[in-house]
Amino acid sequence: MFRALFKLIVLLFIAVVVGGFFLGWWGGNAMQVERDTVATAGRASDRARDVATQVGEKTAQAAKTAQEALSDGSLTAKIKAKMALDDSVKALDLNVDTVNGVVTVTGRVRTKAERERALALARETSGVRQVIDRTSLEGSR
Repeated sequence: MFRALFKLIVLLFIAVVVGGFFLGWWGGNAMQVERDTVATAGRASDRARDVATQVGEKTAQAAKTAQEALSDGSLTAKIKAKMALDDSVKALDLNVDTVNGVVTVTGRVRTKAERERALALARETSGVRQVIDRTSLEGSR
């Protein structure tokens, strides 16, 4: 554990030094301000504003995607917990996947009653839009 932490600290230090060198903080290659910068400041600020707007939109989109992924993970966890607590369902033999509120239940069940109970547990969970049954009975192939 200590060894991995030490490696991480050394790696971060190297990254900072290399980044500082390439950004001109060290090494005598300090960026020189050009004289025509004042004349183009209006266009530069407009461009910066446009880039900032694009970055903001992409960040909002990424946050929404992350929220959906967390929501799907939460639904999966709720369904698996319900199955684990239900004595008529053998939760270890079933796999639950959730994508955009659509739940897919796969695996092997012992009886039709177990299949129906597992699917009912998934359907009655808040936030589930659809349940897809991909289970099979243990005796059939």
